[in-house]
Amino acid sequence: MHLHCKNFQNDFELKKMDLAMFTQIAHVTDHLYLSSAAAVKPDRIRSLGITHIINVTLEMPNLNLPNLECIQIHVDDTPQARLSIYFDRCSDKIHQVHLKGGKTLVHCVAGVSRSASLCIAYLMKYHRLNLEQSYHHVKKRRPVIRPNGGFWRQLIEYEKRIFGRNTVKMVHSGTYGYVPDLYKEESRNMSAGRCGASGVT
Repeated sequence: MHLHCKNFQNDFELKKMDLAMFTQIAHVTDHLYLSSAAAVKPDRIRSLGITHIINVTLEMPNLNLPNLECIQIHVDDTPQARLSIYFDRCSDKIHQVHLKGGKTLVHCVAGVSRSASLCIAYLMKYHRLNLEQSYHHVKKRRPVIRPNGGFWRQLIEYEKRIFGRNTVKMVHSGTYGYVPDLYKEESRNMSAGRCGASGVT
Protein backbone atom coordinates (compact mmCIF):
# COMPACT_ATOMS: atom_id res chain seq x y z
CA MET A 1 0.00 0.00 0.00
CA HIS A 2 2.74 2.41 0.96
CA LEU A 3 4.69 1.48 -2.18
CA HIS A 4 1.63 2.12 -4.34
CA CYS A 5 1.13 5.55 -2.73
CA LYS A 6 4.79 6.39 -3.21
CA ASN A 7 4.64 5.43 -6.92
CA PHE A 8 1.49 7.51 -7.36
CA GLN A 9 3.18 10.48 -5.70
CA ASN A 10 6.25 10.06 -7.93
CA ASP A 11 4.03 9.93 -11.04
CA PHE A 12 2.21 13.03 -9.85
CA GLU A 13 5.50 14.88 -9.27
CA LEU A 14 6.75 13.86 -12.72
CA LYS A 15 3.54 15.12 -14.35
CA LYS A 16 3.89 18.42 -12.48
CA MET A 17 7.48 18.70 -13.70
CA ASP A 18 6.41 17.94 -17.30
CA LEU A 19 3.71 20.61 -17.09
CA ALA A 20 6.20 23.11 -15.67
CA MET A 21 8.61 22.36 -18.51
CA PHE A 22 5.98 22.91 -21.17
CA THR A 23 4.88 26.21 -19.63
CA GLN A 24 8.38 27.50 -18.88
CA ILE A 25 10.13 30.23 -20.85
CA ALA A 26 13.70 28.97 -21.02
CA HIS A 27 16.67 31.35 -21.05
CA VAL A 28 18.89 30.06 -23.86
CA THR A 29 21.13 33.13 -23.58
CA ASP A 30 20.72 36.53 -21.91
CA HIS A 31 18.84 37.74 -25.02
CA LEU A 32 17.28 34.54 -26.44
CA TYR A 33 14.34 32.62 -25.01
CA LEU A 34 12.60 29.38 -26.00
CA SER A 35 9.11 28.20 -25.11
CA SER A 36 5.90 26.51 -26.11
CA ALA A 37 2.95 28.54 -27.38
CA ALA A 38 1.15 28.01 -24.05
CA ALA A 39 3.85 30.00 -22.26
CA VAL A 40 3.44 33.09 -24.45
CA LYS A 41 1.42 35.39 -22.18
CA PRO A 42 1.48 39.21 -22.34
CA ASP A 43 2.52 39.71 -18.71
CA ARG A 44 5.42 37.25 -19.02
CA ILE A 45 6.60 38.79 -22.28
CA ARG A 46 6.60 42.25 -20.69
CA SER A 47 8.32 41.12 -17.49
CA LEU A 48 11.18 39.49 -19.42
CA GLY A 49 11.67 42.51 -21.66
CA ILE A 50 11.11 40.49 -24.84
CA THR A 51 10.90 42.77 -27.87
CA HIS A 52 10.64 40.23 -30.71
CA ILE A 53 8.91 36.87 -31.16
CA ILE A 54 9.61 34.25 -33.82
CA ASN A 55 6.47 32.11 -34.03
CA VAL A 56 7.29 28.80 -35.76
CA THR A 57 3.78 27.39 -36.15
CA LEU A 58 1.16 26.98 -38.84
CA GLU A 59 -1.85 27.73 -36.68
CA MET A 60 -0.98 29.81 -33.60
CA PRO A 61 -1.72 33.55 -33.97
CA ASN A 62 0.92 36.14 -33.17
CA LEU A 63 0.72 37.99 -29.87
CA ASN A 64 -0.50 41.53 -30.43
CA LEU A 65 1.28 43.88 -28.02
CA PRO A 66 2.61 47.43 -28.37
CA ASN A 67 6.35 47.59 -29.13
CA LEU A 68 6.48 43.86 -29.87
CA GLU A 69 7.54 42.66 -33.32
CA CYS A 70 6.38 39.19 -34.37
CA ILE A 71 7.59 37.07 -37.27
CA GLN A 72 5.70 33.93 -38.23
CA ILE A 73 7.49 31.01 -39.88
CA HIS A 74 4.97 28.62 -41.42
CA VAL A 75 6.63 25.21 -41.04
CA ASP A 76 5.05 21.94 -39.95
CA ASP A 77 6.75 19.68 -37.40
CA THR A 78 7.42 16.81 -39.80
CA PRO A 79 10.74 15.30 -40.89
CA GLN A 80 9.98 16.36 -44.48
CA ALA A 81 9.51 20.06 -43.63
CA ARG A 82 12.27 22.37 -44.87
CA LEU A 83 13.12 24.28 -41.71
CA SER A 84 16.73 24.81 -42.79
CA ILE A 85 15.78 27.54 -45.28
CA TYR A 86 15.07 29.68 -42.19
CA PHE A 87 18.25 28.91 -40.22
CA ASP A 88 20.19 31.91 -41.52
CA ARG A 89 17.24 34.29 -41.63
CA CYS A 90 16.20 33.60 -38.02
CA SER A 91 19.76 33.51 -36.69
CA ASP A 92 20.52 36.85 -38.34
CA LYS A 93 17.33 38.37 -36.93
CA ILE A 94 18.12 37.18 -33.37
CA HIS A 95 21.63 38.63 -33.72
CA GLN A 96 20.40 41.98 -35.07
CA VAL A 97 17.85 42.28 -32.26
CA HIS A 98 20.60 41.57 -29.71
CA LEU A 99 22.88 44.24 -31.21
CA LYS A 100 20.06 46.77 -30.77
CA GLY A 101 19.58 45.77 -27.13
CA GLY A 102 16.45 43.70 -27.70
CA LYS A 103 15.46 40.18 -26.70
CA THR A 104 13.93 37.43 -28.84
CA LEU A 105 11.59 34.58 -27.92
CA VAL A 106 11.36 31.63 -30.32
CA HIS A 107 8.36 29.36 -29.87
CA CYS A 108 6.44 26.63 -31.68
CA VAL A 109 3.47 24.67 -30.33
CA ALA A 110 5.34 22.57 -27.75
CA GLY A 111 8.78 24.22 -27.71
CA VAL A 112 10.36 20.85 -28.45
CA SER A 113 11.31 20.50 -32.12
CA ARG A 114 10.93 23.45 -34.51
CA SER A 115 11.80 26.31 -32.15
CA ALA A 116 14.56 24.31 -30.47
CA SER A 117 16.14 23.61 -33.87
CA LEU A 118 16.24 27.33 -34.69
CA CYS A 119 17.88 28.12 -31.34
CA ILE A 120 20.48 25.42 -31.96
CA ALA A 121 21.20 26.83 -35.43
CA TYR A 122 21.64 30.32 -33.94
CA LEU A 123 24.17 29.08 -31.37
CA MET A 124 26.18 27.43 -34.13
CA LYS A 125 26.24 30.51 -36.34
CA TYR A 126 26.75 33.30 -33.80
CA HIS A 127 28.23 31.62 -30.71
CA ARG A 128 30.42 29.24 -32.73
CA LEU A 129 29.32 26.22 -30.71
CA ASN A 130 29.33 23.00 -32.71
CA LEU A 131 26.11 21.04 -33.09
CA GLU A 132 26.73 18.73 -30.15
CA GLN A 133 27.58 21.66 -27.86
CA SER A 134 24.61 23.71 -29.09
CA TYR A 135 22.19 20.84 -28.51
CA HIS A 136 23.47 20.17 -24.98
CA HIS A 137 23.38 23.90 -24.17
CA VAL A 138 19.71 24.22 -25.19
CA LYS A 139 18.72 20.90 -23.62
CA LYS A 140 20.27 21.92 -20.30
CA ARG A 141 17.99 24.95 -20.26
CA ARG A 142 14.92 23.18 -21.66
CA PRO A 143 15.20 19.41 -21.05
CA VAL A 144 12.09 18.52 -23.09
CA ILE A 145 13.62 19.49 -26.46
CA ARG A 146 13.74 16.75 -29.09
CA PRO A 147 14.03 17.90 -32.74
CA ASN A 148 12.63 15.38 -35.20
CA GLY A 149 14.92 13.30 -37.41
CA GLY A 150 14.47 15.48 -40.47
CA PHE A 151 15.46 18.62 -38.58
CA TRP A 152 18.49 16.79 -37.22
CA ARG A 153 19.62 15.97 -40.77
CA GLN A 154 19.24 19.65 -41.68
CA LEU A 155 21.18 20.76 -38.59
CA ILE A 156 23.95 18.29 -39.45
CA GLU A 157 24.17 19.76 -42.96
CA TYR A 158 24.21 23.27 -41.48
CA GLU A 159 27.03 22.36 -39.09
CA LYS A 160 29.02 20.96 -42.02
CA ARG A 161 28.49 24.20 -43.95
CA ILE A 162 29.60 26.38 -41.03
CA PHE A 163 32.47 24.35 -39.58
CA GLY A 164 33.44 21.98 -42.40
CA ARG A 165 32.97 18.95 -40.16
CA ASN A 166 30.33 17.19 -38.07
CA THR A 167 30.05 16.32 -34.38
CA VAL A 168 26.73 14.47 -34.71
CA LYS A 169 25.72 11.69 -37.06
CA MET A 170 22.49 9.80 -37.73
CA VAL A 171 22.52 6.16 -36.62
CA HIS A 172 19.94 3.38 -36.87
CA SER A 173 18.18 2.73 -33.58
CA GLY A 174 16.01 -0.21 -34.61
CA THR A 175 12.79 0.93 -32.98
CA TYR A 176 12.72 4.54 -34.16
CA GLY A 177 14.68 4.27 -37.40
CA TYR A 178 17.50 6.77 -37.82
CA VAL A 179 18.18 9.08 -34.88
CA PRO A 180 21.13 11.32 -33.93
CA ASP A 181 23.81 9.40 -32.05
CA LEU A 182 23.25 11.82 -29.13
CA TYR A 183 19.82 10.24 -28.53
CA LYS A 184 21.34 6.77 -28.36
CA GLU A 185 23.87 8.00 -25.82
CA GLU A 186 21.07 9.54 -23.72
CA SER A 187 19.12 6.27 -23.86
CA ARG A 188 22.16 4.32 -22.68
CA ASN A 189 22.63 6.75 -19.79
CA MET A 190 18.97 6.45 -18.80
CA SER A 191 18.95 2.64 -18.89
CA ALA A 192 22.18 2.59 -16.87
CA GLY A 193 20.37 4.54 -14.16
CA ARG A 194 22.16 7.83 -14.72
CA CYS A 195 19.07 9.99 -15.09
CA GLY A 196 20.61 13.37 -14.24
CA ALA A 197 20.35 16.41 -16.45
CA SER A 198 21.45 15.10 -19.64
CA GLY A 199 29.70 29.70 -21.22
CA VAL A 200 27.01 31.14 -23.34
CA THR A 201 25.61 34.51 -22.31
